Amino acid sequence: MRSISILVLILLTAACVYSLRAQSLEAFKERLLSPVASPVSLGAARVRVVEHGDAARAVEEAARSSARLRFRGYRVCIFFDNGQDARASALAAKTLFEEQFPDIRVYWVYENPYFRVTVGNCLTAEEAIILKGRVSAVFPKAFPKSEELSVSDLLN
Repeated sequence: MRSISILVLILLTAACVYSLRAQSLEAFKERLLSPVASPVSLGAARVRVVEHGDAARAVEEAARSSARLRFRGYRVCIFFDNGQDARASALAAKTLFEEQFPDIRVYWVYENPYFRVTVGNCLTAEEAIILKGRVSAVFPKAFPKSEELSVSDLLN
């Protein structure tokens, strides 16, 4: 139940930030100034938009903060090695996974000295264990791993 409420909170936050980013402050001001077509004409109206305080800066900051919104989640590691042919093996594991599971996101990372391929974006350890069970037929050495995820990872 807790994970569902966390997911709803994250999605609502992302939707708010995305809607703020989708319209600029200048476009909003222009839309306020344009007359609305209505069946009953009440005459010409004038609208004056006054920006109070640091409203523009607050809107820009909210748009930029979506990239910084990060939280703890889980992925399943299907490859982890630092051998001589680790790069080629990591790329082969990534390609094989994309062929077998095209609906699941794959992340290929090099963190000195290891090449690592992780898959999925799980909010809870239980989801990661279920995903591990799904991929273990093809990748028997797969294991769940705690990672830092962003809201954009979940939306894509």
